Amino acid sequence: MAPSPRSQTKQPKRPKVVRPRRDFAALEARRMRAADLFARGRRPAEVARELEVSIQTASVWHTRWHEGGKKALRGAGRAGRLPRLDAAQLVKVEKALGKGPKANGYATELWTLPRVAEVIEAVTGVRFHPGHVWRILREQLGWSRQRPARRAIERNDEAIAAWVKKDWPRVKKTPDGGGRG
Repeated sequence: MAPSPRSQTKQPKRPKVVRPRRDFAALEARRMRAADLFARGRRPAEVARELEVSIQTASVWHTRWHEGGKKALRGAGRAGRLPRLDAAQLVKVEKALGKGPKANGYATELWTLPRVAEVIEAVTGVRFHPGHVWRILREQLGWSRQRPARRAIERNDEAIAAWVKKDWPRVKKTPDGGGRG
């Protein structure tokens, strides 16, 4: 049985949509404008049309404004869960990581995500999955991924230089069609 033509065609990947961060000051300004409109006797439906929000949102704002005035429509602050590590803890983690893996009890000078997770837990008492540690390193500490240079112990730089000088021009392909030989 042959595969269907549909399964053979590769679907193009959709680009990842990155939503802009919310502008909390602008959102609060819109709620304050709604409070002013409510104070002038405007109904939630009218406010919703003018401020281009849903009627349900305007009704919630009206209820809050009616119960607590403009103060009740102020922003609640940041959105989402609070970070598990504060700024002081991040400084401690960065200092510990800056000392290097050997100073933290590891046999080699190579950081891995599980090792970094262990150091974070030892310094702060907060446990993270190694997969999440990368986000902490990149987004909060500004670190980037580095790969160690791999070189053979038997590497002979002089022999390599001689080969590049003598043999490489002979085997290198050239634009004029000359090639090996």
